[in-house]
Amino acid sequence: MSAPQRLLLLISILIVALCGIAYELIIGTISSYLLGNSVYQFSFTIGFFMFSMGVGSYLSKLLDDQHIRNFIGVEIAISLVGGVCSLLLFMAFPLVRALYDTTMYSLILIIGALVGMEIPILTTILSKKNSTRDSIANVMSLDYLGALIGSVAFPLLLLPQLGLIRSSFAIALINILTALVNIYFFRHHLPHPKRLAFISISILIMLIAFTITGTRLTSFAEKHLYFDQVIYSKQTPYQHIVVTRSNNNRENRLYIDGHIQFSSKDEYRYHESLVHPVMNQPGPKKNILILGGGDGLAAREILKYPEVEAIHLVDIDPEMTAISREFPTLAILNQRSLEHEKLTIFHQDAFTFINRPGMLYDKVIIDMPDPHNEAINKLYSREFYTMIRKRMAETASIVTQSSSPFFTRQTYWCIAETMEFVFGETANYHTTVPAFGLWGFNLASKQGNIQPFQPIEVDTRYLSDQQFNTSRIFGKDTERLATNVNSIMEPTLYQYYIDDLQQ
Repeated sequence: MSAPQRLLLLISILIVALCGIAYELIIGTISSYLLGNSVYQFSFTIGFFMFSMGVGSYLSKLLDDQHIRNFIGVEIAISLVGGVCSLLLFMAFPLVRALYDTTMYSLILIIGALVGMEIPILTTILSKKNSTRDSIANVMSLDYLGALIGSVAFPLLLLPQLGLIRSSFAIALINILTALVNIYFFRHHLPHPKRLAFISISILIMLIAFTITGTRLTSFAEKHLYFDQVIYSKQTPYQHIVVTRSNNNRENRLYIDGHIQFSSKDEYRYHESLVHPVMNQPGPKKNILILGGGDGLAAREILKYPEVEAIHLVDIDPEMTAISREFPTLAILNQRSLEHEKLTIFHQDAFTFINRPGMLYDKVIIDMPDPHNEAINKLYSREFYTMIRKRMAETASIVTQSSSPFFTRQTYWCIAETMEFVFGETANYHTTVPAFGLWGFNLASKQGNIQPFQPIEVDTRYLSDQQFNTSRIFGKDTERLATNVNSIMEPTLYQYYIDDLQQ
């Protein structure tokens, strides 16, 4: 074996590890995006992937002594299966849940087994030139280095720039190019180099075509996830944002990571219920803080109050506020509130923003997604509410959306229990939003007790004083449950949310 051939095999080891970890992360991310519960999805993905790598390593001893050919064959197979893995998962999800699970675990086992075969094969080839000890040391060190590169490149480069479907095609291109280069360098060691080259070039052309048409393929896959036409879709470093339009052009919906955020047909019910009760608690309403709410709809309601002097909106994702300001459908819906002179946007993590010293706020409005992952769970924790309390004026009030007291009953009352732990008395109320059913809110005051609500004097389409009084009445199937306080160290809310969804 020549020095260039040996160098190529060492580089191939690094590429094998890079691609393997990338496929693992793609499958785990898609499952978290579609099914939620990221801890569960990534734990099972990583666990089964490692297990299947062990199976592949064991099966490699059953192969014949054509090690170069076997390695190239495995690379070709990985490029083919790995390249279409994300597309297959998106296509399987809308059909039957069991079909998605079968597809996901099959892909994990196949890709993992193929990756597991490569390391023993390459170690065997390199051992013919060097000692087994040196070969194993070289292989394992490059394998770990490749895994590091892949794990860093996925969130920083692949996911935000290419999205999930095109990322799998791009990684598969690396696999098939590796196979082609090895075919060329080891052509004299292969029984049928032209046949392998023809197969590899055919797959390369297919993957290039898929990568070029990746946007169309992504749109095709998304049509199977949403009832309506997808008119905007973007994977940001923080989340996947989708805007849809109904077939009759009368309704738009916003989705974040597959979870509906609002429907243009009835969002006013949600946002009026979120904003006006807290704005009509006694006390000044000059300085307002919105945590979340990058769609600008809560800000639209706040701007109905002339006494408001400053609104600070904290949303971590610049893309969310950008499309809400620039996308005509959303800009019209929020009445261009994000361009108002009274509003200042901070693109920061809400937890980090609130933990820093700064202005004291008269009203705090939390419009965050449901706690469907651990990162969001902390934004409903007693630690987070304690930090917010320090940034509130003495007569200030706070409100948070709290999921559904019917569909996620434990979740709703856990949020109420956690707020009471920090603030004292809470006002619990709910409203009906046709797009996603009965929805709940929790309101509290820094003073520890809820003052009588003042009459609503601004224009509303839905909320009235009488309706709000009715919204504080809970039926037997939504009445309070005993729950624990949610904290960062003991994220009980996240587990309640998962349990509620499973029920």
